[in-house]
Amino acid sequence: MADKELGRVRSSFVEKVSKAVIKQLLDDLLDDEVINDGEKDSILEENSTKADKARALIDTVKKKGDKASRTMITRLQSRDKTLHSELGLSCGQPAQPEPKPQQEQQWSTKLLPCSDDFWSQKQDDDSIYPVTKEAIRSRVALLITNIIFTNPEHNRRGALKDEENMEKQLESLGYEVVKHSNLTGKAIDNAIIEFSKHPKLKGTDSVVVVIMSHGQLGAVLGVDHTEEKPDRFPIDNIYTHLGPERCPELLNKPKVIIIQACRGGEKGSVLVCDDGPSLACDDISSQSASNADIEDDTLRYVHKEKDFISLLSSTPDTKSYRHTDEGSFLIQYLGEVFNTFARTDHIEELFRKTMQRFEKFAVQYRRQMPTKDRCTLTRLFFFFPGQ
Repeated sequence: MADKELGRVRSSFVEKVSKAVIKQLLDDLLDDEVINDGEKDSILEENSTKADKARALIDTVKKKGDKASRTMITRLQSRDKTLHSELGLSCGQPAQPEPKPQQEQQWSTKLLPCSDDFWSQKQDDDSIYPVTKEAIRSRVALLITNIIFTNPEHNRRGALKDEENMEKQLESLGYEVVKHSNLTGKAIDNAIIEFSKHPKLKGTDSVVVVIMSHGQLGAVLGVDHTEEKPDRFPIDNIYTHLGPERCPELLNKPKVIIIQACRGGEKGSVLVCDDGPSLACDDISSQSASNADIEDDTLRYVHKEKDFISLLSSTPDTKSYRHTDEGSFLIQYLGEVFNTFARTDHIEELFRKTMQRFEKFAVQYRRQMPTKDRCTLTRLFFFFPGQ
């Protein structure tokens, strides 16, 4: 019986197990539902020495019987093969957890911090962009939101909520936010040039640039835009201004670009804009014919630069939507995913999970699918929230 095996090796386990392995086993056994949060906290907080923690752990599991003990033995084998072998524990089949009913994902409303163990494990990993606590304190981000336009019909209802949510999200990730609102296309260009000279760029590990406005294919629209007198900011300028030639301070550092804007006015079967009661889009050409409360947004890139990754709010030639009270769906979903998973996932996985949220997005005939684009990251980038 596995519980008797644990009893046999109790003294040796207490003597030889490391503090790191104890913490890993507690996390594993919590995931396996062998112990609960209260038992885990009790073992860690009520025992001052490593040996006392080890005794409390093995005694707690042993009392739960054969199945729980077998799970711990299996987990120990995966965490510390040398100790498992030294203790002479059996190598039977892992205990099979009871099938869990599929539950809907619970999204966190606040940013969850990464664990100290996760931070420590990633520090010497060459496949990851280097992040130090000093660099985190030098993080800086650019946030540009166009809300009020010269033509009042183009005003982006709900965009103020996007600005508030995005600023809060960036600050929680450790970024000092440089914020601009209601800019012309030329002013957007100037703001990015100014940002490329920010004194914190030398010390930061990364930057995030967020632009939210109306859009067309290849451009974000400025607040003075009309069909007769276009006011556009070319998206490619971001990559020019923040690329290595003009911004050497960001060489080999991740540059995360998020664009909430339409990429065209085509509706088709991918995205349809109609007269629904609570949706609106950021395609100016469609707004004059619709009083909807969701709006849409657009872009496209050409040049390839190292260490960039961008998330566009929709696929080419289609619209993206915004709730006139709650803000853009992209920003809402992005916040939920970042809050819940930034503690363990790198930026590409966070973007993938955000895109996955849109698989079930459907309001009448409307559809939206964000696009991960221009990814030239050569390593994995983690935000390491809370460090």
